[in-house]
Amino acid sequence: MTTVADLIAKRDKKAIPHLEQYAPVWIIAEEIFEEVEAIQFNVLFQHGTHGWVNRRYRYDGFNNTLYHKGQLEVAEDEAVDHMEADPYIEATVTDIPNSYGG
Repeated sequence: MTTVADLIAKRDKKAIPHLEQYAPVWIIAEEIFEEVEAIQFNVLFQHGTHGWVNRRYRYDGFNNTLYHKGQLEVAEDEAVDHMEADPYIEATVTDIPNSYGG
């Protein structure tokens, strides 16, 4: 059986390379499903086309797969409320124009 710490580490290994193009990125919600080795989480970041977005993902630890589950646009003043916490992925320079747009 995979521990919660192992599951989070596997999620991070899969999610960070995908999400670092949007850095800085904040995890704003996270739910761990130990019995099925899955994590559902929402991230907040500024997208080059859509502005601030709250995007949901589900990481399936058994299949080592990251699923995109949709996104909602977020008003900037709502996004600011979440930015007081340390980001999940930090960036020294934001390079939104060069993100691939996915």
